[in-house]
Amino acid sequence: MKKYIPPIFLGMGLLLLWQLIAMLIDAPYILPSPIEIVYEIIELRTALFTVHLPSTMYVTFVGLSISVVLGLTLAVLMDVFPSVHRTVYPIVIASQTIPTTAIAPLFVLWFGYTAWSKILVTVLMTFFPITISVFDGFKSSKREMEELLMTYGASKKDIFIKLKIPTALPSFFSSIKMAIPLSVIGAAIAEWLGAQSGLGYFSKRMMTQLNGPGVFAPIVILSIAAMLAVALVSIIENKAIKWRKEI
Repeated sequence: MKKYIPPIFLGMGLLLLWQLIAMLIDAPYILPSPIEIVYEIIELRTALFTVHLPSTMYVTFVGLSISVVLGLTLAVLMDVFPSVHRTVYPIVIASQTIPTTAIAPLFVLWFGYTAWSKILVTVLMTFFPITISVFDGFKSSKREMEELLMTYGASKKDIFIKLKIPTALPSFFSSIKMAIPLSVIGAAIAEWLGAQSGLGYFSKRMMTQLNGPGVFAPIVILSIAAMLAVALVSIIENKAIKWRKEI
């Protein structure tokens, strides 16, 4: 438990500082205090946890799942076929230069207020780190190890399965942990720009009412959900990669 003491004290210190600054400003519509946000979450818990949180989590889960499949597929193809790497890599880079706030309204026009308009924004923001991280993981396998396996009669398939996949596993889990917060952000931005439910939509609605605690309440819930998801992935990572030292 000793390793958790520093982050706990740092978190408590930041919350206390936030509380003091909010009390000095004394304008909840500008900067609500943590206590006011907690009260708002408790007061609006029914709508937040039964309507808007499930909607955002559904978009996040589906979008992230599609990104994992798409990212892994592109990474494998780029590693196996150099021509695919030369062709697809510039397009992957170019996709990340598109401003989310510019493309999200177009998705709403194309797909309406359905979940798919928000899922596509999430995919656009998350498949890139998965693709690049896993591809770099494949390339990080030592050439000497590949040549050694080839001298033992290993095929390209054997080398890929027994060497490259284990080598790329740490990069894969790191990319997932990066993609989780991005997927939450993507879902919230898409809901903010056009939706009928979700925590992003709820936060925007509270802003029009100048309800500062109501604006921050969904943000706090999203942050906690993202941290729990990253912690779960870290647990799975430690189980799957036992040779890697746990931090």
